[in-house]
Amino acid sequence: MTASTLPAPSADAQAHSAHLREVIQETIIAAGGRIPFWKFMELALYAPGLGYYSAGAHKFGPGGDFTTAPERSPLFSACVADALTPALRQAGKGAIFMELGGGSGAFAEACLEKLQANGVLPARYAILEPSADLRQRQRERLQARLAPELFARVEWLDGPIDQPWDGVLFANEVIDALPTPRFVVRAGEVLEECVALDGEGRFVRAEQPVDPLLSAAVRRIEAQLPEPFADGYRSEALAQLPYWLQAVIGGLRNGALLLIDYGYARGEYYLPERRDGTLRAFRQHHLIDDVFAWPGLQDITASVDFTALAEAGVGAGFEFSGYCSQASFLLGNGLQDNLLALEAQTADDAARHNLRQQAKALTLPSEMGERFQAIGFQRGVELDAAFLVGDLSHRL
Repeated sequence: MTASTLPAPSADAQAHSAHLREVIQETIIAAGGRIPFWKFMELALYAPGLGYYSAGAHKFGPGGDFTTAPERSPLFSACVADALTPALRQAGKGAIFMELGGGSGAFAEACLEKLQANGVLPARYAILEPSADLRQRQRERLQARLAPELFARVEWLDGPIDQPWDGVLFANEVIDALPTPRFVVRAGEVLEECVALDGEGRFVRAEQPVDPLLSAAVRRIEAQLPEPFADGYRSEALAQLPYWLQAVIGGLRNGALLLIDYGYARGEYYLPERRDGTLRAFRQHHLIDDVFAWPGLQDITASVDFTALAEAGVGAGFEFSGYCSQASFLLGNGLQDNLLALEAQTADDAARHNLRQQAKALTLPSEMGERFQAIGFQRGVELDAAFLVGDLSHRL
């Protein structure tokens, strides 16, 4: 089934989307006829009670719109736990494990069990999850599946940890969902892409003068490329990324940051042929060309500029640990041993075969292995050993 043959959403879902569409239309009118694209993306994804991530639609797994690595296999979480074990041990007994965006709770479940097996259970496992609906689903899953002494360590945060803390911060597929500014180059001038309304109230692209922060970010990117942006070139530039990272780190003193997402190093992100950027939408595991279709019912996402992320991490006062593909990261952090351990726990040939298929899905180039990358930072602890296999930092 292709995106063009996807069935239309249910009547209730269409009504939900229409409500959010009206909210966005009213916002555009109140703003004088246009809003920056990042504002449209913010409303479409996070408008209270209506946005894609803040409403109650099922998003993760086969029945949702996408399947993240933790939903694919507990092998992913086990390898991340192994990679972060030395840093947690060095952070001490009061260490906190902070997860940004807990998804379905699958990562926390498998990660906590592996950290317990490794003898490095954190004092607190803190989930920073903005969606009340997802919080409730995470709580129900973890309470039902974790041993009581493990579940007792889990807490949900309303914001970053402002007081001094030591430990690790982990995020999987979070940065791609940050509302991102879009820019377009016209006759050598940088403009900001906006969203306006046509005569029938439909969302359309528009442009406006760019603010100094976005303009400076685009010019700095352009200066690092082999040639200037061509006329009409459109893309994304998450100029606020350093401020976002500083905010979520909060009071972290000694610890490690590990972020996994899909994206590219800067030179690949802004290739001349990628002249409309990386923005896209997904509904029911299908790529949707129109990011304006069905607001609230489809995910909107943009790839990550890992060079910008490296700059932000170092700018936040951390030492760069490494950068590699997801496949290299998992293979270098115990994938084979974790696979054998899980296989040994089952006498079922079909289950063992399924585990091997999961490992392939996480690592094959045609699956998640090369599209997703891992990047790490450290301060007062060690994470660089997690990037000994397939380091790609020379690309940044």
